[in-house]
Amino acid sequence: MSDIPVNGSAEPAGAAPARGLSATLVLALGTFAVGTDAFVVAGFLPAMAGSLDVSESAAGQSVTVFAAAYAVLSPVLATACARVPRRTLLVGALLVLAAANLCSALAPDFPVLMASRVLAAAGAAAFTPGAGAVAAALAPPERRARALAVVIGGLTMATALGVPLGTLAERAVDWRTALGLVAALCAVCALGVYAVMPPLPGGAPVPLRARLGALRRPGVLAVLPLTALGMGAGYTVYAYTVPVLADVGVGASGVVWMLCLYGTGAVAGNFAAGLATDRWGAVRVLAVGYALMAAGLGALALSAAAGLRFLPLTAAAMMAWGASSWCQTPPQQHRLISAAPQETALVVGLNASAIYTGIGLGTLLGGVLLPLGTAEAATAGAALAVAALAWLAGTRRYR
Repeated sequence: MSDIPVNGSAEPAGAAPARGLSATLVLALGTFAVGTDAFVVAGFLPAMAGSLDVSESAAGQSVTVFAAAYAVLSPVLATACARVPRRTLLVGALLVLAAANLCSALAPDFPVLMASRVLAAAGAAAFTPGAGAVAAALAPPERRARALAVVIGGLTMATALGVPLGTLAERAVDWRTALGLVAALCAVCALGVYAVMPPLPGGAPVPLRARLGALRRPGVLAVLPLTALGMGAGYTVYAYTVPVLADVGVGASGVVWMLCLYGTGAVAGNFAAGLATDRWGAVRVLAVGYALMAAGLGALALSAAAGLRFLPLTAAAMMAWGASSWCQTPPQQHRLISAAPQETALVVGLNASAIYTGIGLGTLLGGVLLPLGTAEAATAGAALAVAALAWLAGTRRYR
């Protein structure tokens, strides 16, 4: 993260803050594009599977590959690109994302699609951490937290609403056109970053060994796996939400509404978790979240197994699932920063890798179990949520 000031004396008073605000908003749009890119394909899953002549569970592995590649590449690219000027890095990362999405849109077969998702993950892994660091560097000290919240909020909104957006878009365009539009959005963001962001030099390189050295701290080593476990629970059936909802009796007209309930719950859960963590502590918030997740996914599993077609129950389960999936990040980051207060940037970066590791593993598990039935896949998610609750109980002393 660069701490180089940008409020130079050559600019009139008030010009630098205004420029910093513009850059922050453009960077937030960029993180929104990254999040949309990662998960919008889930809304097109049945059509994508049919077009590429693969099963829905196989098509869903495009989300797994993206998440796994992001988790692995994020610390590697942060080390390799440390000295690259920030504007050059961010513009380049967005152009890589644009090219990767264009390749995905034009993919003639499934292997080409999967390769393009790895390329997209590389662009996302280079852009997202850099965008947060630049937003904090451009903002005045008293506004840095808000600037970071705005930038990361773009990613949170897109991740929570990716499947609903894809499902809505499916009514107007096909999946190839949707990915082409994401490519165009990434290109527009690249132009915006180049136009409004002031030049910033790269930072001092932090060796990969040092980045991973935080794992030697007992508190970090105890807390970090919970991020992967909890996100794996929440994402076991996320990429397959459209067929899952069909299996519990939600018609085509109701799918969008159910997905919007999930997204609403996700945004509300993320916001409420930050406030609740400050008031009641991270462990209590996480405990409530994992219990709620187990209940929501358990309700979906019960509905599928028993053939229930009770829409109010499904609606409540979707909101609970969304809220619990995205209430995890604020309290988990709070615990990690408390465990390693001198290594905040490193542990937050490791937590981001753990998030995508969990997403990848959860989606992989869901893809394996979905052919057996929705009940089995959702039950696995609920079981992982219970396991997360047990892990939390064992690590609660690391506050």
